[in-house]
Amino acid sequence: MTWRQSNNQWIGGIAAQPAPKKFRVQKSAGKFFVLVFWGQDGILFIDYLPKDQTINAKYYSSLLVQYKDSLKEKRRGKVTKGVLFLHDNAPAHRALATQNKLEYLGFQCLDHPPYSPDLVPSDYHLLLRLKKKQLRSRHFSSDGELIAAAETWLDRQYSEFVLSGLQKLEQRIKKRIELRGEYVE
Repeated sequence: MTWRQSNNQWIGGIAAQPAPKKFRVQKSAGKFFVLVFWGQDGILFIDYLPKDQTINAKYYSSLLVQYKDSLKEKRRGKVTKGVLFLHDNAPAHRALATQNKLEYLGFQCLDHPPYSPDLVPSDYHLLLRLKKKQLRSRHFSSDGELIAAAETWLDRQYSEFVLSGLQKLEQRIKKRIELRGEYVE
């Protein structure tokens, strides 16, 4: 007799037990990596990373150009003083090519403290709420259905919601200063 590890049952020999019934698992739409560019007035630009694609400096730099185009369209006349830009310390954000593209586009970057996931508003405010309020416990039959649900929720977020996320960032930064750089949960 042999032992099959995959379902922990004896195979062969005298009176082998029938294999237990297995439930068919419906393949999910999978996970998406979404990049959301937003400001005090709301969502400005959304990009869904294609499957089997990673975010590198080249990809991120191309998104910055698309973002600038979106800003020109959505904020006509409001971008005359430039763009104050905050992103975390991901390798694609810190790459020389990205830094050069930001400078070329006229974006002024705020320094993001190292090892500070508590200071990324998209993580603690925007996308966390998207997961909890719109996507939790839902099953999507296709990638398109998942994207549509996410965009519907993101489109409904008013400037008050987005502004409150930026106000939370201000509070977290003040707390970080009070704690002399210690992690804020």
